[in-house]
Amino acid sequence: MNRFKEDEVVKENEGSAQPVGDGGDGGSDGIDRRNFLGCMAWAGTGLLWSMVGGVPTSKLLAQTMKGGGGAPGKSAAGKVEDFSFVQISDCHVGFNKGANPDVTGTLKKAIDRANMAPAGMKAPDFMLHTGDITQNSKATEFDTASEVIKGFKGEVFYVPGEHDFIDDGVQYKLRFGKGSIGNGWYSYNHKGVHFVGLNNCVQVDAMGNMGDDQLKWLKADLAGQSHSTPIVVFAHIPLWMVYEKWGWGTKDGEQALAMLKPFGSVTVLNGHIHQVVQKVEGNVAFHTAMATAFPQPAPGTAPNPGPMMVPAGKLESALGVTKVKVVRGHNHLAVVDSTLAESV
Repeated sequence: MNRFKEDEVVKENEGSAQPVGDGGDGGSDGIDRRNFLGCMAWAGTGLLWSMVGGVPTSKLLAQTMKGGGGAPGKSAAGKVEDFSFVQISDCHVGFNKGANPDVTGTLKKAIDRANMAPAGMKAPDFMLHTGDITQNSKATEFDTASEVIKGFKGEVFYVPGEHDFIDDGVQYKLRFGKGSIGNGWYSYNHKGVHFVGLNNCVQVDAMGNMGDDQLKWLKADLAGQSHSTPIVVFAHIPLWMVYEKWGWGTKDGEQALAMLKPFGSVTVLNGHIHQVVQKVEGNVAFHTAMATAFPQPAPGTAPNPGPMMVPAGKLESALGVTKVKVVRGHNHLAVVDSTLAESV
């Protein structure tokens, strides 16, 4: 598996973003940094991400708390209700190196933030965890993570990361696999939105991978949904190719995305890369979340991916949670990324 070495720590200055032609490994790695950075929002500031006419717009989190958006319109699906949910990712309970010697402590802070709701807003209906709950798939790590996460005041839906499948998912499936299919995939409906949890962490050629059985199941699952139904897909490794050189993408992700294209509103939520990256292709909006454990370098700005050291007192500015709001009449969901360092 393409797991980073827990002793291999990247310093912050090795992981800073560099445009093409400004040094580093430049144009030799196949990434267009200017275009890539144009679709990124880095941790450190809470952003509200919404789509209007296919164009992404963002506002500071503090601004979004002062005023709402427009009045809700008629639902495309006819039955969608307004609600919000939370995403957390990459807790890595059991990691204890210099990048964050207290991952349990930062997970607790993330759960506290996930429970918060700005004045006048309802609490989130539930939480998604997009994998790497643990560092080494140990029973004690899962137990510790479960004890902390149960502090969230709502239901939690999980998908695994590669760090949760070191033992072929034995411990993960004992705790979180009940009711899932195959290697841990499943779907459910909530207030007019169809949610699909996938397992793409059983890697092939160092890339995320879904496999034929899961793809066949996904095709059958989506066949039962109207194309006007909003779809939210959540998985650990990005379904789209963020950075192939580091394995930051899913080998057969294009097959899954082709099945999603007929739907009018699709949101794909991932973790794995420990930083916020977002883009839109047609009616499909992609978003990766910050970790609650430690940041990783921007693609191509360090020799390898891995835990990134940040200056003392700055760690919580690089960790965070994602809150997602579903609003009737809006094709794309509003996504707010907020760091653990921010006040509400």
